[in-house]
Amino acid sequence: MTQSLYLAYRYLTFHKVRSLVLVASISIITFLPNGLKRLITESEAQMMARANATPLVVGAKGSSTDLVINTLYFQQEATENISMEMVDALSDTGLGYPIPVFSAFKARGFPIIGTSLDYFDFRGLRLQSGRHLAFLGECVIGAAVAEALDISVGDSLVSSPENFFDLAGVYPLKMTVVGVLTPSGSPDDGAVFTDLGTTWVIMGLGHGHEDLEEVTDRTVLFGRDGNNIQANAKLFLYNQITAENRDAVHFHGERTLYPISAALFVPDDEKAATILRGRFETDELPHQVVLPTQVVTNLLQSVFRIQQIFDTVFVLVGLSTLLILGLIAALSLRIRKDEIHTLFTMGSSRSKIAEVLGFELGMIIGVSLVVVVALYALTGYFVDDFIRAFVI
Repeated sequence: MTQSLYLAYRYLTFHKVRSLVLVASISIITFLPNGLKRLITESEAQMMARANATPLVVGAKGSSTDLVINTLYFQQEATENISMEMVDALSDTGLGYPIPVFSAFKARGFPIIGTSLDYFDFRGLRLQSGRHLAFLGECVIGAAVAEALDISVGDSLVSSPENFFDLAGVYPLKMTVVGVLTPSGSPDDGAVFTDLGTTWVIMGLGHGHEDLEEVTDRTVLFGRDGNNIQANAKLFLYNQITAENRDAVHFHGERTLYPISAALFVPDDEKAATILRGRFETDELPHQVVLPTQVVTNLLQSVFRIQQIFDTVFVLVGLSTLLILGLIAALSLRIRKDEIHTLFTMGSSRSKIAEVLGFELGMIIGVSLVVVVALYALTGYFVDDFIRAFVI
C-alpha cells in the first residue's frame, strides 16, 4: 500500500497543472452551493435578529422596505423625512416611547446617525472606552469605524460634504470622538453616532459664527434693521464646536419642524403596539408605521428565490463537472496505456494498478475537501459584505 501511495503521489506531483485543475474544479463545484447557503442562512439570522429586536418603525409614507433598511441597517436610502413633531405626538400617546433617528450624512464613508441616548440603552450598546454624548459636536463611534479609521477617544472625525462643488453650502463639521462602542456584531459597529443637534448643525439648521457686534470687516455686513444685523456669506462659520464657541451655536426656526429620518417606537406591551398601529391605519396619526419583521421577511423571500435558482444551476454544473471528470479519467487511462502495460510487465496485478489509481483519485478529492473546508470557514467573514451587495 505504501508503494501504491508513493506512486500516486509522484504521478500527481509530476502532472501538477492537471492535478491543480482537477482540485480546483472539484473544490469550486462543492463549495459554491454550500458557501452560498451559509451566506444566506447567516444573513437571514443577522437581519431577522435586528428586525425582531425592533418593535415598530414610524416614517414617511412610501416604500416600507427603504424605510426599514435606512432605519435599521443605515443604508441611507432616499426616503422622505418626517419632523420632530411626530416624535412629540408619539410621546403624547402614552403607549410607549419613541427614539428619533436621523440618517442622512456620512463621515469618511461611514453613516452618521443622529439619535438620543435612549437608542444606546434600547440596542444594549456598551462603551469600550470614553463616555457618552453630552455636548454638540461630539460623536461616539462603532468598533468597526474605530478599527477601519484607526481612531480613538480624543481624535476628530469630519463629516463629508454632500456636494463638493456647492461653494455656498454648509462647511463639513469636525466632530470630537468621545466614546468607542464595544463590538456588537450589528450595523451599529459601522456607524458614527451623534445627538440630533449635531446632525442639524451638519445640515445647516444650526451654526455658530463671529459676534456680529464685534466684526471688524464691515464688508461682511449687509446692514442693520433695528436690533437685527444682516451678514453675507463672508461671515466666518465655526466648523468645529468647542467649549469656547459652544455658546455661540444657535438654531433657526421651530424645533418641532426639524427633520428626522424615522422614529423607533418601543410600546409598553403588545396591546399598546396594536392600538398605535390602529391609529395610523385610521389616519389619526400621519405617516406610516411598519413592522420590521414583516418587511425583512418579505425581503428575504426574494433572496431565497435567488438561492433556489443558484441551487438548480449548481446541480446542473455539478453533473457536467462529474461527466467531464469521468471523461478525463477515461482519456487518462487511454493515454497511460503504455504505463499500465509496463506495470503489468513488471509483475503488478490488476488490483495493484487499481489501488494506485484509487489513491490518485483519493488524494485529489482529499485536497479538494481541505480547500472546501478552508473556503467555508472564511465565508463567515463576508456575511456583512454579502448583505450589502445582494440583500440591501
